[in-house]
Amino acid sequence: MTAKYVIIVPDGAADNPQESLGGKTIFEAADIPNINKIARQGKQGIVHTVPKGMQPGSDVAMMSLLGYDPKTNYTGRAPIEAAAQEIPLGESDWVFRCNLVTTADERMVDHSAGHITTKEATALIQEFAKLVENPAVRFYPGVSYRHLCVISGQDFNKVTTYPPHDYLGQKLSKIMPKGKGADLLKELMAKSQQFFEDHPINKVRRDLKENPATTIWLWGQGRRAYLEKFQTKYGKTGAAITAVDLVRGLAKLVGFDLIQVPGATGYLDTNFAGKGEAAIEALDKYDLVLVHIEATDEAGHNGNPLQKKKALENIDKFIVGPVYEAIQTFEQWRILVMPDHPTPCDIRSHVGEPVPFAMAGTGIKNILDAPFSEPNSFESGFEIACGADLMEYFLKL
Repeated sequence: MTAKYVIIVPDGAADNPQESLGGKTIFEAADIPNINKIARQGKQGIVHTVPKGMQPGSDVAMMSLLGYDPKTNYTGRAPIEAAAQEIPLGESDWVFRCNLVTTADERMVDHSAGHITTKEATALIQEFAKLVENPAVRFYPGVSYRHLCVISGQDFNKVTTYPPHDYLGQKLSKIMPKGKGADLLKELMAKSQQFFEDHPINKVRRDLKENPATTIWLWGQGRRAYLEKFQTKYGKTGAAITAVDLVRGLAKLVGFDLIQVPGATGYLDTNFAGKGEAAIEALDKYDLVLVHIEATDEAGHNGNPLQKKKALENIDKFIVGPVYEAIQTFEQWRILVMPDHPTPCDIRSHVGEPVPFAMAGTGIKNILDAPFSEPNSFESGFEIACGADLMEYFLKL
């Protein structure tokens, strides 16, 4: 009988001790009996998902988590998201992530423009695209604040851009695109700022005390991406459940099917129970099911430990618990719960430190009888130095 595997990723859930939680991390403070059970019945350890010298983004970390070494496979964040949207990229195309952000007093205030609605964001992007009289520049609306911009016939090899979520509160002068080719990017961003200033959508948002979309922010550039199919590399079929284009793109690149869940938003109001139910149903068809939840990461960027704790508890209750119970009905099985990277609430950005993981199932022996947490994972002494190696360990019964 074919073994069944589930990977559950509470994005950015790893954290530092938080004063508001009595000096505990989110994992330590949260009521997570199911994750704790996996750690106790199986094993916990730490894994380095971000190779030294690389930016600690979900693109790099999730690529490692899926068993692909970013040092040899990574071409940029935006190409992965372009794959999710099935945007065709030519040989001379560069694709950029295009956030709608809020800036004020020459500083980055909000990387998501108050989690602007998709309807509002699409209107802003489409109207701005018509204003840009450059046939080499194309915009593709996405979900909420996350969009893409494709530029043809330019060389951006020497351009440095900055993820807005990692520089909240920073001066814009320090994080504007730099290097050869940056002038076009800054020109587009400045033009959007002028266009958005008095736009009716932003007037309504200001009246409602919501953060306006003051400008586009271009970052995460790269050229067309390619990854070997997961079934070819590991001999397993797979499916992914996620509301985030980045993870959808990686899933498509490795040949996973995408499972849509009504009410999955990529935010704190996502349909946790729906994701759990979809994962259980998918186990009948696929060898491996990946469930990705963005809510914990968003709470980290918000700098809100209580919000992050609640999101993690929802993941444990509505996803980990039911899935853990269901997978044990198969003859051979394994389950893995881990964040892709830390997003500490006190820092409000991603960091490249190793992350804890909990794994249980067929052939997994316990090495530490303790609840799941960052300190206990370190104490276990079980460490995987190259994140891409974890998948092979996980799959090998």
